[in-house]
Amino acid sequence: MAIEKVKEYFTQFGIADRIQEFDVSSATVELAALALNCEPCRIAKTLSFMVDGHAILVVAAGDAKIDNPKYKARFGTKAKMLTPSEVETLVGHAVGGVCPFAVNEGVAVYLDNSLKRFETVFPACGSSNSAIELTIAELEKYSGFTSWVDVCKGWDDEH
Repeated sequence: MAIEKVKEYFTQFGIADRIQEFDVSSATVELAALALNCEPCRIAKTLSFMVDGHAILVVAAGDAKIDNPKYKARFGTKAKMLTPSEVETLVGHAVGGVCPFAVNEGVAVYLDNSLKRFETVFPACGSSNSAIELTIAELEKYSGFTSWVDVCKGWDDEH
């Protein structure tokens, strides 16, 4: 199971014990916010797309939505989300537990600017009932991200 891969990954950094597992589902932003007793915007959701035949992940705030023109300007293609079976095969995590940790080789991770307004955020940990609280600096470090991007809307009136 993917959560075991994530636990193993975090063990090398000594933070596997920070993973929280719930008796309830945290598969959606709303469910995760309830499980964690936090605002939905602080859930760091991981969205998976296909770009030039490769899976990429965009980690965004829970209240952000992909802005198609911004996405196309950044990645040169239309935002096409992976199907649930493609996600599991190409990324290595099932929908509901997709996270930027312990992903398959060759999957690029991008962090959306919508996350920068928080001190800490809560990404999933490979299962539909797990999360970890990380600072933005920790998210950068452990996600092995490629770059910050501005491909979302709906989280800030100025965007």
